[in-house]
Amino acid sequence: MSNRTPAAIFTAFTKSPGQFLIKYPFCTSSSISSLPLPLDPDPPDLPSQIFTILSTHPTTWQRHPSITKLIPLLSPSHISSLFSLDLNPQTALDFSYWISQKPGFKHSVESYSSLLNLLIRNNFTKASEKIVFLMLKSCSLDKEILFVLDFLRRVNESGSDFSLKLSVKGYNTLLMQLSKFHLVDEMKRVYLEMLDNMVVPNIYTFNTMINGCCKVGNVGEAELYVSKIVQAGLSPDTFTYTSLILGYCRNKDVEKGFRVFRMMPKKGCRRNEVSYTNLIHGLCEAKRVDEAIELFRRMGEDDCRPTVRTYTVVIFGLCRVGRKSEALEFFNEMLARGCEPNVHTYTVLIDCLCKENKVDEASGLLNRMLEKGLFPNVVTYNALIDGYCKEGLMEAALQILDLMKSNNCSPNARTYNELICGFCKRKNVHRAMSLLNELLEQNLSPTLITYNSLIYGQCREGHLDSAYKVLHLINESGLVPDQFTYSVFIDTLCKRGRVEEAQVLFDSLEKKGIKAGEVIYTALIDGYCKEGKIDDTHSLLERMLSDDCLPNSYTYNALIDGLYRERKVQEALLLVEKMTKMGVKPTVYTYTILIEEVLKEGDFDHAHRLLDQMVSLGLKPDVYTYTAFIQAYCSIGKLDEAEDLIVKMNREGIVPDSVTYTLLICAYANLGLIYSAFDVLKRMFDSGCEPSHHTYAFLIKHLSNKKWMKENSNVMGFYLVSNVSLVNVADVWKMMEFDTAVQLFETMHAHGCSPNVNTYGKLIIGLCKVGRWTVAQRLFDHMRERGISPSEDIYNALVKCCCELKLYEEAVRLLDAMIEHGHLPHLESYKMLLCGLYDEEKNEKAKAVFCNLLHCGYNADEVAWKILIDGLLKKGLADKCSELLDIMEKKGCQIKSPTYAMLIEGLDKR
Repeated sequence: MSNRTPAAIFTAFTKSPGQFLIKYPFCTSSSISSLPLPLDPDPPDLPSQIFTILSTHPTTWQRHPSITKLIPLLSPSHISSLFSLDLNPQTALDFSYWISQKPGFKHSVESYSSLLNLLIRNNFTKASEKIVFLMLKSCSLDKEILFVLDFLRRVNESGSDFSLKLSVKGYNTLLMQLSKFHLVDEMKRVYLEMLDNMVVPNIYTFNTMINGCCKVGNVGEAELYVSKIVQAGLSPDTFTYTSLILGYCRNKDVEKGFRVFRMMPKKGCRRNEVSYTNLIHGLCEAKRVDEAIELFRRMGEDDCRPTVRTYTVVIFGLCRVGRKSEALEFFNEMLARGCEPNVHTYTVLIDCLCKENKVDEASGLLNRMLEKGLFPNVVTYNALIDGYCKEGLMEAALQILDLMKSNNCSPNARTYNELICGFCKRKNVHRAMSLLNELLEQNLSPTLITYNSLIYGQCREGHLDSAYKVLHLINESGLVPDQFTYSVFIDTLCKRGRVEEAQVLFDSLEKKGIKAGEVIYTALIDGYCKEGKIDDTHSLLERMLSDDCLPNSYTYNALIDGLYRERKVQEALLLVEKMTKMGVKPTVYTYTILIEEVLKEGDFDHAHRLLDQMVSLGLKPDVYTYTAFIQAYCSIGKLDEAEDLIVKMNREGIVPDSVTYTLLICAYANLGLIYSAFDVLKRMFDSGCEPSHHTYAFLIKHLSNKKWMKENSNVMGFYLVSNVSLVNVADVWKMMEFDTAVQLFETMHAHGCSPNVNTYGKLIIGLCKVGRWTVAQRLFDHMRERGISPSEDIYNALVKCCCELKLYEEAVRLLDAMIEHGHLPHLESYKMLLCGLYDEEKNEKAKAVFCNLLHCGYNADEVAWKILIDGLLKKGLADKCSELLDIMEKKGCQIKSPTYAMLIEGLDKR
């Protein structure tokens, strides 16, 4: 599953006649990211060169041989610089129009403003008015229209003889552009300026003001402009009333929207497609989708036909309430009626499919968009990136990022947040940190979501110190850590058995202005329970209640589980009763805890009664519930009953996990039924469930020591979910020989489940953890000989093992191979390697390795944290740390001030 990539994506296309869309399947990131991009040299002072051509050849410049070569290199900023030179205004106008017709070129507001300054200086009045219109129409961002507005005001306030007085049409265009970006306050200022300049508003002016107010739900103010229409001797029209419907619906007052809708015919105003669409949208937003569909079907009564927006609104409404199949029916209906879906329509469906984990179907829709010549926007790409990230398909997500860039669609902060979050969930925080670099390079601002994801990623990989350093970055950026930020720290400290530290951090929250919610309380309660400190949880629970923070099912489940661990069965049962009385319904997990406990006592009847009770309450047993029963059946050798439960799970759509299958494998193998054990392994492979290191460890244990199996056949029933570790994994890797691994592979082949990268990975990583470099290296060579590419985790394990064994030259070779194959080595591996090389006084080699590291795209702060601070400074190598810091600075690595302060402090101490 995790190796899936999108089938085929259109990554290049053109609108030129006779050319085709270029389609190719995704390739690996290494084949793209590792290649140097060819850069066209930018000729010096392009604007001056163009200026010379235009000035010396005023009538023939279009045929000048250098123009053809220089035009593809010109950007709007070059044109802006050109117009700031002393160019003939007519030539400037001609050139401006000529270059605007060239494919791929689009004037910016800055280039238009430079042209206007030139025209104004030369009293080109009529031409200036036309350029103002073009300038207004070119605005695609709110900051651009604000730039234009400021420019016009400055020109008119400059005190020069020439000013750009707008006509009513000009003001209406300006107001419409401001309305487009919901800049209502600026609209009101412009409206007053219009009146001050004695320009009389017309119906279009009033309607634009009404529409702008209604877009932001300010219907009260919109109604004031309606009254101004009447005062001006004009009559509200269809556009007026349609805007009011929009405003009421934006205010979630659909009934008033309906009232205006019904009133329109009485006022002599025809209801049009937009009137219907606005009301249908309001109904969909209120989740009154059936009423929306009914109104949709009545459009013909007013001789209206659904537009692409009408269909899109209904499709969005259906997707929002989980009625995807009906949404697809509407999509097919619009195609059948000749109504072509637009980018927004496709985006709604792509987002819906991704939310249902159907990313392949979503990718197919993206292909269809590109085939039709539609340009996906950032929202479209983000939906697909988010879908792939949630499925853990990070390479596919990165390929979508490459695709959007190649299609000239700029990623936004949300794009990077989704990728960063995805990599952090996949325990690849280095990639996430490198994406933070890219985000900053794009002049985007990290949000609290960005930093919280990175803190989560660092904590999840056990880098608590680095997580605290990310916290410093939050403070330095001017953002304020929130409840989620501290919940991650408290949960991580508790999971690492550092409950006292978690308590200290918890106690500091009030001073920080952070209110501890259910998540933080529950994490701390669970931490105390796991440490066996049940008595401490009572005061914490009381404090939780006194803070008006009600315990939820997770809180109670943590307490119930903790009580059972301490064999306080009656207290646990009483707590279940209390939980129900408090209005908190027991969950599947609550019942699973109870079922596990009675099964430990061998009381299957009671366990089944609890299961029936659970189902009667509408709760559906999950994989953990069924695995508890399978564990118990395997413990007493009742494998038929265990297999029956597997069948039942599959029938109910519940997929057995690695633990479930491993239990069966253990049970069969302990009975000497090795053939059956490998059959279960085959079923694992067929279901897409990757075997764990416990799975392989048990099989290897059996294959390498049949005598042990015979001697211990009487304890076959003790390999339970909680007891899989009875096969001491570390001992397995310590005794495993290469021939045993080959025997495992051959047996797997015989049962139709060929070893894959995961198989080799589990074995090699296990061997590396106990320092078995020689056997691990042989397996590494064995997999490559069979055409299986080692994963990033395999390389990192081997590098770490080499460093621990002081095989530094071998570690360097592996790092080079990793980078060559597009993998990102762990900074912890680099830390060990550099410290080792310095210990052996291989200073130049260490510097070379570090320089190569800086070309891999790591986040500079993380490099400083993990290598300079946690590595060299802690090892007392302050002079080496200083040297490497100098290298970073010379290479332009941007280190944030909190990190730099830590480095200086560390160097001073040494």
